[in-house]
Amino acid sequence: MLDFSSLLLAAALSGTCLAVTMFAIWLTAPRARFVLTVACGILVLVAHVILFWRYTKGPDPLLCQIALALLSLGFLILCISAMQYLGVPEHRRAILPTLAAMAICAAVTFLGLDGVGFIVTYATVTVLLSTIGAMFWVNGSHDRRILLVVSFLSGTCAVSFALCGAVLMAKGQWTLGAAPDNWAERLNSVVAVACMTGLGALTLSLHHLQAQIELKAETMTDPLTGLMNRRGLMSLHGERPFGPFMAVVMFDLDHFKRTNDVYGHPVGDQVLCRFAAVIRKYARTGVDAFRLGGEEFTVVMSRMTEERAYDLASKIGVAFGTEVVATPHGPLRSTVSGGIGFGSADGSSLDQVLAEADTALYAAKRAGRNCVISHKRMGKAEPVKPALRSA
Repeated sequence: MLDFSSLLLAAALSGTCLAVTMFAIWLTAPRARFVLTVACGILVLVAHVILFWRYTKGPDPLLCQIALALLSLGFLILCISAMQYLGVPEHRRAILPTLAAMAICAAVTFLGLDGVGFIVTYATVTVLLSTIGAMFWVNGSHDRRILLVVSFLSGTCAVSFALCGAVLMAKGQWTLGAAPDNWAERLNSVVAVACMTGLGALTLSLHHLQAQIELKAETMTDPLTGLMNRRGLMSLHGERPFGPFMAVVMFDLDHFKRTNDVYGHPVGDQVLCRFAAVIRKYARTGVDAFRLGGEEFTVVMSRMTEERAYDLASKIGVAFGTEVVATPHGPLRSTVSGGIGFGSADGSSLDQVLAEADTALYAAKRAGRNCVISHKRMGKAEPVKPALRSA
């Protein structure tokens, strides 16, 4: 038969090692707040285990209340860490019910119904662990294999706590006067050690995965405008065949070098950001915007007819022409020229469509700028609304 005290001490030792590891990781990557939260939650659970072990040696009502409160609090903190990682808001949805359950547990334990206190606590922990598993199952959008294992371990641990409460209820042990000791408690100790060790290792994997995702996002994002850059364009569409209902618009801000020379580079940066903001206003599913470099931007459109693509590109040009940037030399309005290239029924490559759009863009420049030309309508420039004061 397994020694119950040894199981508790093993759980405390395992938890302490995990917490120290998490703290060390957080010190090297302070932005990973969920790792720090996990470490704090595990330390609270270690404190619970130590107090519970002490309670098994010498039962005391106050010690019982504190140990049960720490058990609920520890798993509440782990639940919050899962919310942080998955970006789930409204932490109060987990905090308020848990605090209410902790208050009920303290009240019934104070009245001598410590068995009921254990049942309430086990039910609370079961719900918290089930919530963690459900959140990773539903909200996870990264490596599904890791997230599904997290859900499985959380669910397994939840079942072990549920069994502990079910055994007490089945035996009608509303008043104990000592720590419960039955097959479910011993099973829970083994499962909890195994699952918490596994969850700790998976937390390291999730941290590594999140760091990779953030690094990839940084390398594909233009730091000035926040739009995706050329690398992002190639990553999303480089290997994609462009059909007849796909279009690429190349935009180039008119006389942008003059803007920088006359008004200064800080004003030029503001103009670039204003244009990026205009593009975002028209972004939706199937419309991706990129800054290729300098004053060059591109928009990739899916499920678009020629007319709709031309209309959307023209609206972007008109909207940008109304943007005003305040400068020491007075208000500045800039214009933009655009060229549209289209895919084909055989499936054109990104380079082919970009080349078409670039050709149409130069045709728009030759036509006097401040207009959008489709590659299929070469020679038919339709100027957009002119700026009141163009750079």
